[in-house]
Amino acid sequence: MDQLITQLLTGNHPVLFEPRTEDINEIKERLNQGFVFIKFTETQGGTELGVNVDGQLTRLNEGNFETNQGAIQVVGTCELNFQKVRCIADIDLSTRQGIGRIELLQEL
Repeated sequence: MDQLITQLLTGNHPVLFEPRTEDINEIKERLNQGFVFIKFTETQGGTELGVNVDGQLTRLNEGNFETNQGAIQVVGTCELNFQKVRCIADIDLSTRQGIGRIELLQEL
């Protein structure tokens, strides 16, 4: 298995949520549209994943997008080095930082 995937499968890792987007309203819109970027910061050069948000598993109810406060959990799927993975990230809205992990969904 790929070294990067093996690294991210092991434990929780620091992440940035939507690192290229400044406006919180734009971030909320991206969540509503079902596609966001999550960057794992402690891999070599950082690893930014484009995640297809799973609306049923993602929890936004503890986050307040009006005041930019609270915590959300974003869950979704993507491909990482030709492997289908689920990405789970717990994000503090005030800093847009948090902890994330991946789960392998299938080996290709």
